[in-house]
Amino acid sequence: MVTIIHELGHYFFAKLFGGKVIVHIGTGNVLFNFGSIRIRKLYFYDGWCEYISLCKNATKLEKILVYLGGAFFNILSIVILNTLLLNGIFQPNIFFYQFTYFSFYFLFFSLFPINHLNGCPSDGMAAFNILTNRKFTNNPSN
Repeated sequence: MVTIIHELGHYFFAKLFGGKVIVHIGTGNVLFNFGSIRIRKLYFYDGWCEYISLCKNATKLEKILVYLGGAFFNILSIVILNTLLLNGIFQPNIFFYQFTYFSFYFLFFSLFPINHLNGCPSDGMAAFNILTNRKFTNNPSN
């Protein structure tokens, strides 16, 4: 769920700014497609967005929002969950604890500014590259 929420954040902002994107959930061979979502064999492990295009007139801020959209959605899910817990709508249990833990884990590693071994930047590095006008492989400026 954490991966799906994260990738939907990227998808939401890319579509909001006129982009075309394919969301990949998991890794390995594709098991099935659902519109522009690809569910892969190891669905519980990893996820990424393939930016086919983003509006050519997208501003730096819009591009940054696309890259940080996953983190925003993870933060939003944590806030919503904790609000529901604090208001007694949900009762605390291990599932919610683990969901929050993995959401923070996902946030940290997506925002940590590194280039992965496959040459793609983390979300944090991609946003930093846009701020500093650096070119990189997975730039949604097509």
